[in-house]
Amino acid sequence: MREEALRELVRTRAEEPERLAATAAARRRRPLLGDRGRLMLIAADHPARGNLAVGKRSMAMADRIDLLDRLQVALSRPGVDGVLATPDVIEDLLLLDGLDGKVVIGSMNRGGIPGTAFEIDDRFTAYDADALASGHLDGGKMLLRIDPTDRASADVLQGCAEAVSALAAHRLMAMVEPFWVRRDDAGKAVNDLSPDAVIKSIAVAQALGRTSAYTWLKVPVVADMERVLAASTLPALLLGGDPGEAPDETYAAWQKALRLPTVRGLVVGRTLLYPPDDDVATAVDTAVGLL
Repeated sequence: MREEALRELVRTRAEEPERLAATAAARRRRPLLGDRGRLMLIAADHPARGNLAVGKRSMAMADRIDLLDRLQVALSRPGVDGVLATPDVIEDLLLLDGLDGKVVIGSMNRGGIPGTAFEIDDRFTAYDADALASGHLDGGKMLLRIDPTDRASADVLQGCAEAVSALAAHRLMAMVEPFWVRRDDAGKAVNDLSPDAVIKSIAVAQALGRTSAYTWLKVPVVADMERVLAASTLPALLLGGDPGEAPDETYAAWQKALRLPTVRGLVVGRTLLYPPDDDVATAVDTAVGLL
């Protein structure tokens, strides 16, 4: 980011906060799905849950200017349709003129902070449906973790159902990311990525709200994806996880899943924004190529 752009961003936030609403209203929007019928979204809502680590870099996402630089590179690449983020990140990008003609999805419930006693209580602490609509955004994303041992899951289910209904009333996408949760030997909450558990989470998620007309699913790529995604007719976006030590195998699994009839694209975050060689452009181009 050029020094003058940073100075103007900081100055506007301090002296002209009202410009944010005007900038959002003037943003050029586009259809959710373009001519190719696919979506490639960059996720950047991790810091709001205190998730700053990427691989062995424990504080990789702590530098906001560095994150914004990486996001601007990613959003400039051909085939990238937009971003999924919390209000603070989206508003920074708006002031940097980084979201014109892009799909913008606001992250809604970020209250379940990992490592806390209330981790499963994913209450809504960021956008609500009215704010997404008035801010001229294109949809809202919510995390739905279902822990059979934690009473808080019932409140999260109700909150997500109400959010799905409210988004549908505005004709905005409701992106639901469901997980069935189990506890490990130490009592830590762990997402169960077995095919049966993912199917069960999808079955619950797709029935939330007064209508499913605007509901999309965000799902992990797991074993037996043909059977997993046969559980729903709703459009699905694949959650791009960490390729780890075998990126070729991971990308091959993504590409195979992208051929399934309900899959409409990818939502990938830290994997592309913080690749091992820090070459964001090449990492993004590789993921776009899978589409």
